Order: sequence, then C-alpha cells, then structure tokens
Amino acid sequence: QKNFGALIVLLRDTGLRSIVETGLPIRAQVSKALLMSLFNPRSPLHDGAVVIQGDVVLAAKCQLPLTQNPKVDPSLGMRHRAAIGLSEQTDAIVLVVSEETGMISLAENGVLTRGLTEETLQKRLQEAFSPKVRKRRTFADFLGWGD
Repeated sequence: QKNFGALIVLLRDTGLRSIVETGLPIRAQVSKALLMSLFNPRSPLHDGAVVIQGDVVLAAKCQLPLTQNPKVDPSLGMRHRAAIGLSEQTDAIVLVVSEETGMISLAENGVLTRGLTEETLQKRLQEAFSPKVRKRRTFADFLGWGD
C-alpha cells in the first residue's frame, strides 16, 4: 500500500485566518474519505496543509511558515519544517504523516515528536483538547477518542 503524506493543522484558541486564506475553502465535516481524497497524491489539493477547526475542514492546500530554527534536523522535509514553523508561532497542533515512511509526527510549541503510535497520538490529542480546554467537537472526537 502506498503511503500518503499529510499535513494537518488542528486549531485551538488562536485563529489562523491568514493561513486559511492561503488555501482553498472546503468547510466540510471531517471524514476519513475526505482526508484521503485531499491527501491523495493525484489530487490537486494534496500539497500544503489541511486546516481543521473542531470537526470541520476549513481549507486545504494552505501554506504554512517554515521554521527558521537552525537547530532543526537538516534531514527533515518541508512538511515537518512547516509543522514546526506554525507550532512555533501559534497554539495549533500540527500533524505530519511522512509520505516516504508513513511515520506520524506531531508539532506543538515548536517541538516535533516523531514516530508516534496511534496510542501515543490519541493521548496527546486528548490532552491538547481536554474538556477543560475545548468548547466544540474536535478532530479527536472524529477519530472516536473524545469523551
């Protein structure tokens, strides 16, 4: 099975209107089928990030700022650099799926955690979008990891 690369921005408190406006508006309920079609390498929307707020895909093909941190591993690709860059500037959680390896990474507060298992990813998303913090349905709810 071929790996699809993905770059997914999960909004928290900081709005990212300027980032959303760099892409194409989608404004559709998150679903596995939608995400698979957006990140299919044959899709014209597969390059760039998908921005999700709650359980709604706001936009696709969005451009993210790249990290300027000279200490970042030089072997990292553009998706990973973009994930770190946005997470340095906002409170968003940014998920990256490597097209080459299928490895899942999460960027938060300028730190990239690589090689996440589904369990670890679930825990990190539950912590980030705990009921104490969130006010609306989230991507974690969509995945069945919410309350």
